[in-house]
Amino acid sequence: MISYIRGELAAVEADKVIVDVGGVGYGIYMSGQAMSLLPAAGEEVKIHTYLNVKEDAMQLFGFLTKDDLDIFRLLIGVNGIGPKGGLGILSALSPDDLRFAVISNDVKAIQAAPGIGKKTAEKLILELKDKLSIEDVLEHAAHGDSQPAAYAAGGANEVQSEAVQALVALGYGSTESLKAVKQVDITEDMEVGEVLKGALKYMMY
Repeated sequence: MISYIRGELAAVEADKVIVDVGGVGYGIYMSGQAMSLLPAAGEEVKIHTYLNVKEDAMQLFGFLTKDDLDIFRLLIGVNGIGPKGGLGILSALSPDDLRFAVISNDVKAIQAAPGIGKKTAEKLILELKDKLSIEDVLEHAAHGDSQPAAYAAGGANEVQSEAVQALVALGYGSTESLKAVKQVDITEDMEVGEVLKGALKYMMY
């Protein structure tokens, strides 16, 4: 297992990059979204990798963060979605967007990925639904902020979850509610009503 590759970015091709490590060029397939965030050729990069072994080939698939790799592993665990399909989904949706789509049953959002039809999108949601929850989504969002981990995993999640549920009760979609609440910078003493006000301001723009 190759967990990651660190080296000089030698070239960016149509669907993969070449990373030079000690004079050996590793070809790594990446999503278009990830490749657009890479530095210029000649710069050092660290790419988290998944090694796919087939009868006639070994392929490396690369990701800029461990979170991207974790989501990719979940995707290829869905029956009918291979590594190329998983990469295609991550080209169309960020990990957070995918989480939102799964939790809110947003089939159309997943169908936006190349080669993913309605039945495959529905199967993906069905199989990943029990692996993700609103709490998971909000906890991940909170840990991405500057809040202390212990706080992010505790009171903030409860307030955020209640705010999402309140927005859905008001008639907003689950996906847009999750995204709006995620935009609010929550402090330790903030109440649900204040989070709602912040989320609604975001929705108005």
